Amino acid sequence: MKQPVPAVLEYLPYRLTDVTAWRDATHHPYFAGHGYASVRVDMRGTGNSDGILFDEYLPQEQEDACEVIGWLAEQPWCSGAVGMYGKSWGGFNGLQVAARRPPALRAVVSAYFTDDRYADDVHYVGGCVLGHDALSWASHMLGMNALPPDPEIVGERWREMWLARLRETPFFLVEWMRHQRRDEFWRQGSICEDYAAVQAPVLLIGGWADGYTNAVGRTLAGLTGAGVPSRAVIGPWSHGWAEVADPGPRIGLLQECVRWWDHWLRGDSNDVMDCPPLRAWMQEYEVPAAHHRIRRGRWVAARRWPPEGTSVRTLIPRPGGALGSDGGPEAGQGGAVAREGGPVAREGGPVAREAHVGSALSGADAGAWCPYGDPTDFPPDQRAEDGLALTYTTEPLSERLEVFGTPELTAELVVDRPLALIAARLCDVAPDGRSLLVSRGLLNLCHRRSHASPEPVPVGEPTTVRLPLDVTGHAFAPGHRIRLAISSTYWPFAWPSPETVRLELVLGGGTRLDLPVRPPDPADEQISPFEEAERAAPPAGHVDHATTRASTREASGLVSLEVGSDEVTVLDQEQPFRFGERSTTRFSLHEGAPLSARAECQGEHFLQRGGWQITVRLRTSMSASDSAFLVTHELDAYEGELRVHAARDTVAIPRDHV
Repeated sequence: MKQPVPAVLEYLPYRLTDVTAWRDATHHPYFAGHGYASVRVDMRGTGNSDGILFDEYLPQEQEDACEVIGWLAEQPWCSGAVGMYGKSWGGFNGLQVAARRPPALRAVVSAYFTDDRYADDVHYVGGCVLGHDALSWASHMLGMNALPPDPEIVGERWREMWLARLRETPFFLVEWMRHQRRDEFWRQGSICEDYAAVQAPVLLIGGWADGYTNAVGRTLAGLTGAGVPSRAVIGPWSHGWAEVADPGPRIGLLQECVRWWDHWLRGDSNDVMDCPPLRAWMQEYEVPAAHHRIRRGRWVAARRWPPEGTSVRTLIPRPGGALGSDGGPEAGQGGAVAREGGPVAREGGPVAREAHVGSALSGADAGAWCPYGDPTDFPPDQRAEDGLALTYTTEPLSERLEVFGTPELTAELVVDRPLALIAARLCDVAPDGRSLLVSRGLLNLCHRRSHASPEPVPVGEPTTVRLPLDVTGHAFAPGHRIRLAISSTYWPFAWPSPETVRLELVLGGGTRLDLPVRPPDPADEQISPFEEAERAAPPAGHVDHATTRASTREASGLVSLEVGSDEVTVLDQEQPFRFGERSTTRFSLHEGAPLSARAECQGEHFLQRGGWQITVRLRTSMSASDSAFLVTHELDAYEGELRVHAARDTVAIPRDHV
C-alpha cells in the first residue's frame, strides 16, 4: 500500500452529484493532486444520503460529521489526520464540528461563516426580520430538499427515500419565525458562546461584499484569545470562492488551503503562521454600480482585532444636514475629532430635533444582503435612498481618511410607537454627487438593550441607542464627502414595524457617528502577495445563469421589488444530466400601510437524465398582521407528468416585539 495521506472533508446539504458537481470538480481534484484524500459528503437527508434534514445546524448534523471524521481517520489510506473546509453552510459547520473536538480533526478552513447564528445569518439582523433573505433562502432549501437521490447511486430505493423526504422535511422558515429573539435555538451552534471549545487551528475567509463579514474579526479575536492558532483574510469578494469571486482581485485561495493543511495536517515547517493574523483589502472609491468586476485597493495588515493603532473619528450630525466635528476651525471643513478609546462626553451645542417618517421605497436600492456577484447584486448609486432618509454630510475632505473596523452610530431619538426600527448607512459621496454605500446597520429598537429580552420602546421619551454598522475597510479620498443616512424603514431588508413610525433624531445631544480610522502603516508594503488563482478543470458541460432585479411604483402607492434567478447546468456524461432551478421572489408594500408588507416566492427545481425527469414546484409567502406572521407554502413533486406528492400548509406565528 502507498503511504497514507491526510483527509480533507467538505460536508454540505447541497447535492454533490448535481448541484455542486461543477464546483466540486474544480476543488477536490486539486487537493487530491496535492496529496490529500479529498472527501465530499451529502449531509443526512440531502442528496444521496439517508434520513431527513429537519433544519440547519442541528446537533445531529454535528454528531454525524464527527462520525464521518472518525471513519476517515480509521481508513488504511488515511494518515489519521483530517481537515475540514467549506464556505457558508460548510464554513458554519466546520467551526461547529471543531467545537465538538473530534480527535482526528486537526485544522479547519472556514469561509463566509458566522460565529453567532442570530446576529449574522439569513434570518435576523439587529433583531429585525431579514425579509429579503429569510423567505427566499427557506424556499430554496425546501425545493432542493424535495429532490430525490440519484437512482444510479442508491439504486431501487431511490423512490422510497424520496417519498419519505417529501412527507417529512419541514419548511424551515416556520421554526425560524418561532424564535424571534436570541434564545437557545440560536445559541446552539453559535461558537461565540465558547470560542475555547474550538481547538483545531482555523483559517478564516471573508469578503467585504458578502453578508457574513462581521464575524471574521470577532472570531479571530475570540479564537486568538482562547489560544487557538488562527489567521484571517478579508478580500473584496461577494459570496463566492475567492479564486473565482467578483469583485476581484481574485487570489489563489486553494493554494492557501493547501499551505494551511501542509502545516497542520502534515507538520511541514512552512511560513503559514508567519503572515499577519489578518490581511484585508483596503478598498478605494468606485463608481456605484449593480456589479463590480474589481474593486481597486491594496492589502493591509492587522496584528489583532480590533486593529491596533486605530483612533476614533467622531462626526456630529447638525440641523440642516451638516456632519462635522464638535466645533473649532475645522468644523466647516469636513473635519472631526480624533481620539483614542471610547466615547467622550460633549456639549454639542443647542439641542434640536429632526423628524422622519419612513417610505415604502426606502431599501429599494439596497442590493442583495448576501451577493453572489451576479450582475444585479450590488447596491447602485444611493442618491435616491439618501433622499428618503435623514442625511448628514461633511464638507469635502482635505486629506485621505481610511476607515478600518466597525463604524458605530450613537443615536438619541424619540419615536411615537412602541415597536420601531432604525436603519443607518455610511456612504462615500464623490465630487460629482454619486453616493457609494460603504456600510450599513439595522436595529430593532425593542432590542436596544438585549436580543434575548426585547422590550417596547418608551413612546415620546428620548432614548439613546448604539447601532454598530457592518465592518468595513474603505478609503475616503480627498475631495470626497462622508454621508450618514438614517431611516425608520428599510424594506425588504427589515420587515416593517406594524404601524407607521415617526422618528425624531435629537441633535446637539448624544447623537454621533464614530469611525475607526487607520493611520498609514509602512508594514503594509511588506505583505507577501497572494499567488494567482488556480483550480482544477471544470467538468465537461455548461452552466447557463441569469438574474433580474426590478422595482416598480404604482399610482396606488404599491411599491414592488422582483428578484429573479434562472440557472440550468448540463453535465456531459455518458448520458447527459440536466438540472437547475428557476425562481422569482416578489416583495411588495403599500406606501403608508406597513401591514401590507408581503414576500412571495415561486420556484421550480428539476433533474433530467434520459427518460428520468423530476420536477418540484413551490409557492411560498410571508405576510403579517399587527399580532402575527402568516407563513404559507405549497409544494408539488412530479415524476415525469405524474404528480407524486402535494403539500399545502399555513401557519400563524405571534409577533414578538418585531
